[in-house]
Amino acid sequence: MAVVLYPLAWLLGTSLKSPTEILSNLSVLPRNVTWSNYSDGWNGFTGVTFATFFTNSALIAGATVLANMVSCCVAAYAFARLKFVGRGLYFAIMISTLLLPHHVLMVPQFIIFKDFDMINTPWPLILPKILATEAFFVFLMVQFMRGIPRELDEAAKMDGCSPYGIFWHVILPLTRPALVTTAIFSFIWTWNDFLPQLIYLNDLDDRTVPVALRGFLDSSGQSDIGPMFAMSVLSLLPVFIFFVAFQRMLVQGINTSGLKG
Repeated sequence: MAVVLYPLAWLLGTSLKSPTEILSNLSVLPRNVTWSNYSDGWNGFTGVTFATFFTNSALIAGATVLANMVSCCVAAYAFARLKFVGRGLYFAIMISTLLLPHHVLMVPQFIIFKDFDMINTPWPLILPKILATEAFFVFLMVQFMRGIPRELDEAAKMDGCSPYGIFWHVILPLTRPALVTTAIFSFIWTWNDFLPQLIYLNDLDDRTVPVALRGFLDSSGQSDIGPMFAMSVLSLLPVFIFFVAFQRMLVQGINTSGLKG
């Protein structure tokens, strides 16, 4: 436990050190507490406060979580419970996209979004999620839905439910653990994502937290490492709070709605 928590303790301690002490004192505890790192970091740079960066990250992460949960759940329901021509082939193609490195798709995606005049907007980061492009989450939900007894579908059909009614009243409530897992990983991955946000968001007031943290390190050699560590500590809080809150829902969902075939 100490090995796991040490980097977090070091980060917290370093955020309270002066720039000079950061380079000279390698211990966790600061000799002189420097609270001004937090105020200086929160003030941001060139007139843009860190509150703007937090708002941008929260909006993009929230939209991504919602888009992934909705689109991946609908796609997984089609693969897991519906019968249509080419289902196996389409599912195999979807799984094969997991083998494609993300960097291979960056250039063609950038060209597409540039043609649609979406550069310097959040849409390149959100729109692909609406189209269920996250094959990992689709596969996760497909495997979970396949574990739900099909007798429930038959009973719902006898009560007059359409495929949409079966999805809404039977499958969706029982898929809560998989949805919570999707929400947790979608939020953490999006909040910590750096390269796509660096590529598509050029204006300073549109940047997210990971990209803004890089702004404390100047290429000319001028660095505000104290405020950078302070804002790094604050950037971890939403991830921690989100994970703890949804972890409770995940455990409760598994205990209350888990089924045995």
